[in-house]
Amino acid sequence: MTQPRTHAMTLAIGIVALEFAAAVSTFVSSTLLPAIVRDLSARDAVELLIAGSTLGLFVALPLATRVVRRIGSRGTLAAGMVAYVAGTAASAVSGTAWVFAGGQFVSGCASGLLAVFGISAAIQHLDDQWRMRVIAASSAMWILPALVGPAATLALEHLVGWRWTLLVPVPVVFAGRVLILRAAGSERPSDGAERPLWRTLLVPLGVSGVVLSDWWPFAVGGVALALVGVASIMPAGTLTARRGAPAALVAMTLFAAGYFGADGLITVLLTDGYGASMARAAVVLSAAPLAWAVTSLAVPRLKRIGKEPPPAAGLTLTAVAVGALAWGAPVFAVALVAWTLGGVGVGLAYPCLYLRSTTGAEFGATELAAAVITAEAFGGLLGRAVGGAIVSVGDLGAAYWMFAGFLGLGAALAVRSKPLLVPQR
Repeated sequence: MTQPRTHAMTLAIGIVALEFAAAVSTFVSSTLLPAIVRDLSARDAVELLIAGSTLGLFVALPLATRVVRRIGSRGTLAAGMVAYVAGTAASAVSGTAWVFAGGQFVSGCASGLLAVFGISAAIQHLDDQWRMRVIAASSAMWILPALVGPAATLALEHLVGWRWTLLVPVPVVFAGRVLILRAAGSERPSDGAERPLWRTLLVPLGVSGVVLSDWWPFAVGGVALALVGVASIMPAGTLTARRGAPAALVAMTLFAAGYFGADGLITVLLTDGYGASMARAAVVLSAAPLAWAVTSLAVPRLKRIGKEPPPAAGLTLTAVAVGALAWGAPVFAVALVAWTLGGVGVGLAYPCLYLRSTTGAEFGATELAAAVITAEAFGGLLGRAVGGAIVSVGDLGAAYWMFAGFLGLGAALAVRSKPLLVPQR
């Protein structure tokens, strides 16, 4: 194996390891939440426990470009790893909800920093084929945690308690960090212009209004503030959906709003609208993520033989599937088939759309990495927040029509995501 190929393989494994750790952390945290709430007597502060890592992520994204530029690769990874361990340890030893949330906030900041650096390293050091494989493999990393994560977490919590169980992802994060550093070296990137800091920090400020407030005017104001901040993080041309990476980033935001919004309410739709039990709803809930992960593994092979599926086609399939959930007869089999096809559509669209969102000679690697994470994370938050607001007034069907509309608009903009042969200036 040649040296460049060895470095590419090492970097790819490191990035995938970090994604696996993120998946494990997600399922560990969600599974342990009832035990944490009970032990910390935090029944009235559940939103605070959940929001810590989310707010940390949105604080890290605007700062990531500055951090990587100033302290370089080695310093960024070292700082991210120290903060991740410190934050996770603080949550594990916490005695109050505020201390737990503070630890989650620090580890969320660290996770965002590590994610931005990992993606920017992939943009700089891997060609399109390798990056496509990494994207597909990262999606597949959610299969095993989704299947065995909750049961394994509960068993471990029973043996050693939730505090030690919370530390399970740390070794995987450390291994991923070492592999990425070994492959990427210690360069200090200087790409991309810095955006006004005060404007980019409107993202976490606005997001805090969305996730911590039950008063809808406050949440609406938070969305408006966050949108201003998101616009300042995105590359030039994103607001006008310029062909190439800018259009792909808008399509990514709309995809996340539509799909993750629908995913967040699918159990409510099935139990209330379809009359399904929680056990049957859980089957449908896992169908789309599994279909997404398995389908995405086939996309790199299709790209290699010149039959890359267009992202617009996959998003259109998902939009039709989500619309079918809102319009179709309330039959369990219909919901199962529709939601599974929705996952297939995402699996076909996501790898190519992600690749296009992070490809652009006129943009810096760290700038694109922060932008694509922001697009996906903020789009998902927006979809869940708006969907929840619609459901709160009792119109679940309208929420799903809105999600289908987001996905359909994302499909239309994905047509413009294919970059021109000559990079735009």
